[in-house]
Amino acid sequence: MGYRAGDLVGTWFLVAWTVEYSDGRTTQPFQPDPAGYLMYTADGFMSAVIYTQRRDRFVSEDVRKVDANDKARAFDQYFHYAGTWRASGDDVIHTVTAALNPNMIGTDQVRHVELSGPNLVLSATEQLAAGRGSRFHRLAWRRTTIA
Repeated sequence: MGYRAGDLVGTWFLVAWTVEYSDGRTTQPFQPDPAGYLMYTADGFMSAVIYTQRRDRFVSEDVRKVDANDKARAFDQYFHYAGTWRASGDDVIHTVTAALNPNMIGTDQVRHVELSGPNLVLSATEQLAAGRGSRFHRLAWRRTTIA
Protein backbone atom coordinates (compact mmCIF):
# COMPACT_ATOMS: atom_id res chain seq x y z
CA MET A 1 0.00 0.00 0.00
CA GLY A 2 1.38 3.42 -0.96
CA TYR A 3 -0.23 5.12 2.04
CA ARG A 4 -1.38 4.37 5.57
CA ALA A 5 -5.12 4.61 6.22
CA GLY A 6 -4.53 7.07 9.05
CA ASP A 7 -2.87 9.46 6.58
CA LEU A 8 -6.29 10.20 5.05
CA VAL A 9 -7.98 11.15 8.32
CA GLY A 10 -8.86 14.83 8.36
CA THR A 11 -10.37 17.44 6.07
CA TRP A 12 -9.34 18.14 2.48
CA PHE A 13 -10.27 21.08 0.22
CA LEU A 14 -10.84 20.57 -3.52
CA VAL A 15 -8.15 22.10 -5.72
CA ALA A 16 -9.17 20.74 -9.15
CA TRP A 17 -11.41 18.18 -10.84
CA THR A 18 -10.54 17.01 -14.34
CA VAL A 19 -12.40 14.45 -16.44
CA GLU A 20 -10.69 12.87 -19.46
CA TYR A 21 -12.94 11.01 -21.92
CA SER A 22 -11.82 8.06 -24.01
CA ASP A 23 -12.57 10.12 -27.15
CA GLY A 24 -9.90 12.66 -26.12
CA ARG A 25 -12.15 15.37 -24.66
CA THR A 26 -11.29 16.90 -21.29
CA THR A 27 -13.69 18.75 -19.01
CA GLN A 28 -13.43 20.46 -15.65
CA PRO A 29 -16.73 20.16 -13.74
CA PHE A 30 -18.05 23.13 -11.77
CA GLN A 31 -15.81 25.64 -13.54
CA PRO A 32 -14.82 28.41 -13.29
CA ASP A 33 -14.59 28.04 -9.52
CA PRO A 34 -15.08 24.52 -8.14
CA ALA A 35 -14.85 24.00 -4.40
CA GLY A 36 -15.51 21.22 -1.97
CA TYR A 37 -14.57 19.32 1.15
CA LEU A 38 -13.65 15.71 1.70
CA MET A 39 -13.65 14.47 5.27
CA TYR A 40 -12.37 11.17 6.66
CA THR A 41 -12.87 10.30 10.32
CA ALA A 42 -10.67 7.94 12.32
CA ASP A 43 -13.69 5.74 13.09
CA GLY A 44 -14.37 5.03 9.40
CA PHE A 45 -16.88 7.63 8.22
CA MET A 46 -16.48 9.93 5.23
CA SER A 47 -18.29 12.77 3.49
CA ALA A 48 -17.60 14.45 0.15
CA VAL A 49 -19.21 17.64 -1.10
CA ILE A 50 -18.35 19.47 -4.33
CA TYR A 51 -20.00 22.59 -5.66
CA THR A 52 -19.51 25.64 -7.80
CA GLN A 53 -18.88 28.74 -5.70
CA ARG A 54 -21.12 30.73 -8.04
CA ARG A 55 -24.30 28.77 -7.28
CA ASP A 56 -27.43 30.62 -8.23
CA ARG A 57 -29.52 31.75 -5.27
CA PHE A 58 -33.22 30.94 -5.17
CA VAL A 59 -35.63 33.79 -5.80
CA SER A 60 -37.65 32.82 -2.71
CA GLU A 61 -36.27 32.12 0.76
CA ASP A 62 -38.94 29.38 1.05
CA VAL A 63 -37.52 26.40 -0.88
CA ARG A 64 -41.04 24.97 -1.26
CA LYS A 65 -41.94 27.96 -3.42
CA VAL A 66 -38.99 27.58 -5.80
CA ASP A 67 -39.89 26.32 -9.29
CA ALA A 68 -38.64 22.99 -10.61
CA ASN A 69 -36.16 24.54 -13.07
CA ASP A 70 -34.38 26.44 -10.28
CA LYS A 71 -34.27 23.29 -8.14
CA ALA A 72 -32.82 21.30 -11.07
CA ARG A 73 -30.12 23.96 -11.58
CA ALA A 74 -29.24 23.77 -7.86
CA PHE A 75 -28.91 19.97 -8.22
CA ASP A 76 -26.56 20.44 -11.21
CA GLN A 77 -24.35 22.85 -9.24
CA TYR A 78 -23.85 20.62 -6.17
CA PHE A 79 -22.64 17.07 -5.53
CA HIS A 80 -22.57 15.19 -2.25
CA TYR A 81 -22.30 11.72 -0.81
CA ALA A 82 -21.36 10.23 2.55
CA GLY A 83 -20.89 6.86 4.17
CA THR A 84 -18.04 4.73 5.42
CA TRP A 85 -14.52 4.24 4.10
CA ARG A 86 -11.78 1.65 4.17
CA ALA A 87 -8.29 1.34 2.72
CA SER A 88 -7.60 -1.39 0.17
CA GLY A 89 -4.09 -1.54 -1.30
CA ASP A 90 -3.48 1.72 -3.18
CA ASP A 91 -7.22 2.46 -3.21
CA VAL A 92 -9.81 3.81 -0.81
CA ILE A 93 -13.35 2.44 -0.94
CA HIS A 94 -16.28 4.69 -0.07
CA THR A 95 -19.44 2.73 0.77
CA VAL A 96 -22.24 5.22 0.09
CA THR A 97 -25.11 5.40 2.60
CA ALA A 98 -26.40 8.91 1.79
CA ALA A 99 -26.21 10.93 -1.44
CA LEU A 100 -27.81 13.77 -3.35
CA ASN A 101 -28.04 11.31 -6.26
CA PRO A 102 -30.15 8.44 -4.85
CA ASN A 103 -28.67 6.00 -7.41
CA MET A 104 -25.32 6.16 -5.57
CA ILE A 105 -26.76 4.86 -2.29
CA GLY A 106 -25.60 1.31 -1.63
CA THR A 107 -22.66 1.50 -4.04
CA ASP A 108 -18.95 1.19 -3.41
CA GLN A 109 -16.98 4.06 -4.94
CA VAL A 110 -13.39 2.92 -5.47
CA ARG A 111 -10.77 5.67 -5.73
CA HIS A 112 -7.07 5.26 -6.44
CA VAL A 113 -4.99 7.18 -3.87
CA GLU A 114 -1.89 9.28 -4.53
CA LEU A 115 -0.70 11.04 -1.38
CA SER A 116 2.22 13.44 -1.15
CA GLY A 117 2.47 15.58 1.98
CA PRO A 118 -0.58 17.87 2.14
CA ASN A 119 -1.67 16.86 -1.40
CA LEU A 120 -4.11 14.07 -2.18
CA VAL A 121 -5.22 12.91 -5.61
CA LEU A 122 -8.16 10.53 -5.92
CA SER A 123 -8.88 9.04 -9.32
CA ALA A 124 -11.23 6.54 -10.93
CA THR A 125 -12.22 5.31 -14.37
CA GLU A 126 -15.94 5.18 -15.10
CA GLN A 127 -17.51 3.21 -17.95
CA LEU A 128 -20.16 5.15 -19.86
CA ALA A 129 -23.52 3.62 -20.75
CA ALA A 130 -24.26 1.84 -24.04
CA GLY A 131 -20.62 1.21 -24.92
CA ARG A 132 -19.86 4.92 -25.37
CA GLY A 133 -16.38 4.56 -23.88
CA SER A 134 -15.10 5.68 -20.52
CA ARG A 135 -14.03 8.71 -18.56
CA PHE A 136 -11.19 9.16 -16.09
CA HIS A 137 -11.84 11.41 -13.07
CA ARG A 138 -8.91 13.04 -11.29
CA LEU A 139 -9.68 15.09 -8.17
CA ALA A 140 -6.87 17.00 -6.48
CA TRP A 141 -7.31 17.88 -2.80
CA ARG A 142 -5.18 19.77 -0.28
CA ARG A 143 -5.25 19.11 3.45
CA THR A 144 -6.89 21.97 5.29
CA THR A 145 -7.08 23.11 8.88
CA ILE A 146 -8.86 25.90 10.69
CA ALA A 147 -6.32 28.64 11.25
